[in-house]
Amino acid sequence: MRLTSRKYSVVAPCVGLSDFHERPCVAQWRPAIMPQPRMMLVVTGDDFGYCPRRNQGIVDCFQAGGISNVSLLVNGSAAKQAADLAKRHNIPIGLHANLSEGIPVCPSLQQSSTLVNQHGFFHGKMGFRQALKRGELSMKQVELELRAQVGLFVELNGHLPEHMDGHQHVHVLPEVREVFAKVVSDLRIPYTRVPVEPGLYSCPWIPAHLHKFYKQVEKDALDAIPVFRRHGIRWPDVYLGLTTMGQNMSIPSLHRALSYALAANPSSSTSSSVQGSHQPVVTAELMVHPGYPSHPKEGGCGEGPDDFSQSADRQHELSVLKDPSVLALYCQERVQLCAFRDL
Repeated sequence: MRLTSRKYSVVAPCVGLSDFHERPCVAQWRPAIMPQPRMMLVVTGDDFGYCPRRNQGIVDCFQAGGISNVSLLVNGSAAKQAADLAKRHNIPIGLHANLSEGIPVCPSLQQSSTLVNQHGFFHGKMGFRQALKRGELSMKQVELELRAQVGLFVELNGHLPEHMDGHQHVHVLPEVREVFAKVVSDLRIPYTRVPVEPGLYSCPWIPAHLHKFYKQVEKDALDAIPVFRRHGIRWPDVYLGLTTMGQNMSIPSLHRALSYALAANPSSSTSSSVQGSHQPVVTAELMVHPGYPSHPKEGGCGEGPDDFSQSADRQHELSVLKDPSVLALYCQERVQLCAFRDL
């Protein structure tokens, strides 16, 4: 994979979105002396489709150059609106596969299946993991639901997802990752997410209970890598986002995360070389959750919005990502925002 001179030597690295908004940020630039990017960064706004206020916040963030990509919850209450907004604003969009929150998309799984509780809802973030550990989940039903969600995505957007990841990282869990990889490979969806973040365990502001959960997520993700490789699925060199969620998002925390990412050694399968240069360009994904807080009875995936979506943390992330200082930081570190389709 190579970066073309058309996209990346003409458009300055301080431009927020290479193919979407070719506008300079606070720093001035001259094409003749512009340095080549050190990093191609996909900034993905997760949970698109969750509610109208989340949708509006994500669109505002995209238009301000704060994100370059979105991940759609097709069982979200505002999924149709989100897909329409993505078309209107030319927002690169992928699928946020959901097996843990709300109601299944596949009709045959909505009433009686191993994936739902007695009320017809998914088992929840931890409930899904506990049921999986007890061997209570049918992987055939997992596959049916994943394929149904891709089908609904195509119906809403008119094309396959440009990438596919998992809501609450369910796609890297044991057994699920095999089914997920098969579906992604069969449908030729090129990219996924591997949530292994450099610098996570030396991060001083992550509480102990989250460290424990993140450690398990990382173990599952590392175990998923050979499965994804076997199926020919790709992902960026570096994943970021756990150390910068909610109130932990700030200019210093983003700078710290980028520093760890830039220090990573690009893998030969996912890194890029700028045309005319032997210097590798690190590819990375930053997971973010911007938006305006959900109204108490508006949104969700069938059960109403959760505390995460109603939290002021969503608007805090939105404000930081839109801050001109973040765009200046990208310029300073020679970070070029892009979509998965640009990698």
